[in-house]
Order: sequence, then structure tokens, then C-alpha cells
Amino acid sequence: MNYSYKGKILISTPDISGDIFSRSVVLIVEHNESGAFGLILNKKNGQMSSKFKNFFDFKIEVYDGGPVENDKVFFIVKEKKVTEIFSEINKDFYITEDIESIISAVLSKELSITDVKIFSGYSGWSAEQLDDEVRRKLWTVVDVYNLDYTLPNDQTLWKSIMQNLGGEYLLWANSPEDISLN
Repeated sequence: MNYSYKGKILISTPDISGDIFSRSVVLIVEHNESGAFGLILNKKNGQMSSKFKNFFDFKIEVYDGGPVENDKVFFIVKEKKVTEIFSEINKDFYITEDIESIISAVLSKELSITDVKIFSGYSGWSAEQLDDEVRRKLWTVVDVYNLDYTLPNDQTLWKSIMQNLGGEYLLWANSPEDISLN
């Protein structure tokens, strides 16, 4: 492996359809010779959102981080470090599984819920698997600057990034989800 996609965004191409990765925007949190770890930023999970309502007195969205280990919960947090157990994504964001510290900080108003995004599961690739999928053009790797990973995103994020890439991506952004209908 000569290049790491850590901190980059993966945009699924129309070649990925019919599964969780269809029209997905994935933040790559870690990528090294052992494999890659990422979180889907734009797929809401209604079932898990309902479960988290039991912890809070307000509506909260939980996102499908990916198809791996859906019983695990991950948090992307903006700026304020409220736990010692975290991995830095960049200077503005970190990721943690420390559910107790995050819930406690939100309930005590030490941390705003708008500065947290919750994920159920993650996206994982074995050694060289992600590199192979990028070579086969299943993913487009982009640098997205100033993207707030904690914003509530849906399919409009995928379309917006595709439109900003221009060219053939603009065609993909405007194509139907089931490309056989095109």
C-alpha cells in the first residue's frame, strides 16, 4: 500500500446498487496496510434512532455506519474532548466508542447533541480490499474540506458532492437510484 485514504471521503459510484453502499458517502477514519475503517455519513437508521430516544428527552438520529458489527456504537464528536478514549480524525473531529462519557456530557450540557453524530456499525475493508475497489471504480475518493461530519445528512449529501465534482459525476448525480430505469 503506497497511499492512505485516511481522512478522505468515498463516494459510491452507480456501479454499487441495491445494498447499504448505494449512494453512500463514507468517511475513511483509518486506512493502513491491515485494511480500512470508515463510517457512512448519510444513511439514517430509524430503528436505532428509536432506541436512543430512551436515553434522551429529544429526537436523535442514529446513522448506519456500515454493515459490520451493527451492535457497536460509534460517535463522531466536534472539537470538545469529553473522553480520554478517542482517535483523532482531524484537528476538529474525533471518534469514540465511549458511550457513557458522551451520554453523560450531553445530558449535563457539557456537550451539545448538535456536536455529536451517532453510528451503528461500521464499514470495514481487509488489506488491499479498498484499494482494489477504488481501482475497479466502485468508489471515487475525494478531499472534502470544511465538511461538518456531525451535520444531519441524507441522500442530498451524495448528490451535492457528485454535482460539485462536475463532468460525468454530474450525470450520475441526476440519474435515478435504479440506473436500469434511466
